[in-house]
Amino acid sequence: MAAPAIPPIRLGLIGTGLAVEKLHWPALRGLADRFTVTAFTDSSAEQRSRFAAYSGADPARSVADRAALLARDDVDAVLIAVPIPHLYEVACEALAAGKDVLCEKPAGADAAQGAAFLALAARYPERTFMVGENYFYRDDLRYARTLLDDGAIGRPHLMAWRHTDWVVPREGGFTGTPWRHRPAYRGGVHLDFGVHHIAQIRLLCGDIARVHGAVQAANSTIDAPSDLALNLVFTGGAIGNYTASFPEIPVPPEPNEMRLYGTEGVLVLAGSEAERRVTRSGRDASTRTTVFRGIDNGYRAELVDFADAVQFGVPPVGSVAQSVANAMVVQRALDSAERAAVLTLDPVPGAGPVPLWRPRGSAGLFDGLPGQRTSSSASFAA
Repeated sequence: MAAPAIPPIRLGLIGTGLAVEKLHWPALRGLADRFTVTAFTDSSAEQRSRFAAYSGADPARSVADRAALLARDDVDAVLIAVPIPHLYEVACEALAAGKDVLCEKPAGADAAQGAAFLALAARYPERTFMVGENYFYRDDLRYARTLLDDGAIGRPHLMAWRHTDWVVPREGGFTGTPWRHRPAYRGGVHLDFGVHHIAQIRLLCGDIARVHGAVQAANSTIDAPSDLALNLVFTGGAIGNYTASFPEIPVPPEPNEMRLYGTEGVLVLAGSEAERRVTRSGRDASTRTTVFRGIDNGYRAELVDFADAVQFGVPPVGSVAQSVANAMVVQRALDSAERAAVLTLDPVPGAGPVPLWRPRGSAGLFDGLPGQRTSSSASFAA
């Protein structure tokens, strides 16, 4: 006899702005067997109406404020997507109301609030409390991680990544959000967006032991450093450099590739949202490229992991501790820049190496996940 179906999680949305519209809702609408949105709220009545229009949600499920949403008996869990300075206070209220929580990143506007996030998670051990990090779940990055775990390039000894992105206020986009222009959180774009890159680095290269950072302010449209040059020493012995620039002037196209150099080969991660590529080369100058097209499953798998944690007690990959570990790399990089010194990173309690997420009950990486994956081989020998 088949096991009875588990009813979907009754989800409340706190905040229905761009993050929900462009990132979370496209994943949620494909997971009707795992979630049903029973209530939503936003400080903007216009945003609430907009969400109801594009999602098809019953406008009667719109509530005026988060206190009313958290008081509802038909809300089991909440997705918190509010500006960074308010994430902690809203998470506190939601956990106190007995809800499971999936909170947007980062865990903390600064190091002190990161510690407060850890204490908050410890206060509610009976609740599922995740902080979103879609890079932990992306198909291409999980695939690259398996190659590294299998020794495909031998012992990694060097990571090199330069990322440049033109950042000016654009209406209707994330860069047009006023609270991102004059951020009330330390690090600006390097905490808001760059923390994703730190998640990728930690997923693929392991934890970081020491940092040496330098910053520049070269973008008058944002009240925060635009440039970060960061030298890294990993606990496993490898070294690396991460350089991120968000200028206000257009820049020529750049590859924005992450390269991992090993004793037996090189791994290159490149591409865009529409097409991501993982290329492995070996000693014989052969290459094998795997291309991921369409959905990268970052947000979808993140939501599935949250549902599995709520419904089956599976420890989630995107824990509060892992999010704090990501954010602390940015914070220590800024400390290093201010002090002009090499600084150590203390281990974050409960974090450690990032686990590799796989669909629950599956040995495969992509079982049950949408998306297109193709591979081809070549050589770069002269």
